[in-house]
Amino acid sequence: MNFTRRLALCAAALVPFAAAAQAPSYPNKPVRIIVGFPAGTGPDIVARLLAQKLSEGWGNLGVIVDNKPGAAGLIAASEAARAAPDGYTLMLGETGQLAIAPSSYNKLPYDPARDFVPVSQVVTADFILLVNPQKVPARNVKEYVDWTRQQKGMFMATFGAGTPGHFGAFMFGDAVGIKPEAVHYKSTGDAMSGIFGGDVSGVFASAGLAAPNVKSGKLVALASTGAQRTAVLPEVPTFKEQGYANLEFNSWFGIVAPAKTPPDIVAKLNADIVRAMRSPDGQKKMEDAGFHVTGTTQQEFAALIAADTAKWGKAVAATGFKAD
Repeated sequence: MNFTRRLALCAAALVPFAAAAQAPSYPNKPVRIIVGFPAGTGPDIVARLLAQKLSEGWGNLGVIVDNKPGAAGLIAASEAARAAPDGYTLMLGETGQLAIAPSSYNKLPYDPARDFVPVSQVVTADFILLVNPQKVPARNVKEYVDWTRQQKGMFMATFGAGTPGHFGAFMFGDAVGIKPEAVHYKSTGDAMSGIFGGDVSGVFASAGLAAPNVKSGKLVALASTGAQRTAVLPEVPTFKEQGYANLEFNSWFGIVAPAKTPPDIVAKLNADIVRAMRSPDGQKKMEDAGFHVTGTTQQEFAALIAADTAKWGKAVAATGFKAD
């Protein structure tokens, strides 16, 4: 075999390796993060802050937040579950979509365990029990419970059936010995209007949403559901401090990808998300918005989803709630 022939054969053999070396790295085009709730809500705020930090880390490539509100996040989750598993469509999932929905719906259009791969939990959010000071005279939990017993019922607003605030209201009612009447609103804005108008007596709102309304004096915060007081409302005592030791719950938000997304892409996403959230700037922005940064490993997030699916499943079963 002459030299020219051998050179040609060597060149041909190297083509696959050259192609692999020249293959574009992930990501090389804009990434979409689907959010199941409207603009201005907690999930939306988290998604936009995360998108900004990821975009910066990816050379301002572009990370698009795509709001798909409706059905307590189920519409968004259904779309994300059907997306191509290439890393370019992600979802900012939350407790309701991934841990509560399997127990609260008779027929779920997706399976959290089968249709998604956990990437990283991003933040947690404590809830604040809020009342309208013009309508409710209570200034702590005991006063609220005593006042409620004198009324025709404990009417609690929720941001939708099947959300943490919905079942959190029943956990609260169980702790104080009163069965609440859950009033489900289609959106956060509608629920807050219900509080302002006096149509309902209380609501569990995320600390980030509660803070501006409390600081302006429009609403009064009676208690926090966290293990410790929240940084954005440090003056508000926890339920535990007020004698309700077992009343502790929160919501969390995390990135999931469609099942069968390549492991190397999932690993890169995890590393980039953790780096973004643990950067001084990323952490400060999240905390200023009322969230506690976590930034977990894939395995830690998977374990959290499994544990909370069991925990919230018990809460759902106790209410007897089932949606079609």
